[in-house]
Amino acid sequence: MAARLATRADLEVIVSLAGRTKSPAPQPAPVRSGGFGGAVGLGEYLDKERIDALVDATHPYANIISANAAAAAHQAGVPLIALRRPAWRAVAGDRWIEAIDVADAVRRLGEPPRRAFVTLGRTELISLTTAPQHFYLIRSVDPVEPPLPLPRASYLTDRGPFSTADDRALMCAHDIDTMIAKNSGGAATYSKIAAARALGIEVIMLRRPTPPDALAVETADEVIAWLGHALASAKAHGTARGV
Repeated sequence: MAARLATRADLEVIVSLAGRTKSPAPQPAPVRSGGFGGAVGLGEYLDKERIDALVDATHPYANIISANAAAAAHQAGVPLIALRRPAWRAVAGDRWIEAIDVADAVRRLGEPPRRAFVTLGRTELISLTTAPQHFYLIRSVDPVEPPLPLPRASYLTDRGPFSTADDRALMCAHDIDTMIAKNSGGAATYSKIAAARALGIEVIMLRRPTPPDALAVETADEVIAWLGHALASAKAHGTARGV
């Protein structure tokens, strides 16, 4: 979406990143990295930078920034749209168990030692230490530093998209019998879901948080169409601030 918008001469596009990834994927537009200081800080930023429209395209589990975006847009009087990837849905052959959060997911591993493939953010892994009897294969975009105080853990640093064949081979190589994952949606990391299905591996899936109330769509095409209407309306009412 950013790549498509960045080529338009009538727009100045700013991509905002949380700043948690050490080596984020390159972007085709200027990037702002780091927090804003809550909803108030984001609202002040929107006003200071004379932003005409805000697109919340964050991760489905990053509910704090989504809530801040909705509040800030209201505060600054800026039109907002949320791009929300549809959740994956279980199909024949999937063995999914829903968990409320990471701590609940770890509890659902049970007491007997298991071999778990974990695909969560680095900041969410501490709950694994409450069940040190399991083996954990942990895949993350950035290295887990320092390593967790776990007697049996292996770390893999990699960035998607991944292939189903590669994820299947990875799970087989480590004798994985369960996986802890988020229902992120999209194609980039669906390979692990397909691989688990093919191998009959149980998936402990973290429940998506309830998103804040906002106009929401599921595709970049819908965002771009909305953006055209929002900016045209701003121009027609004389409120455009620097498209």
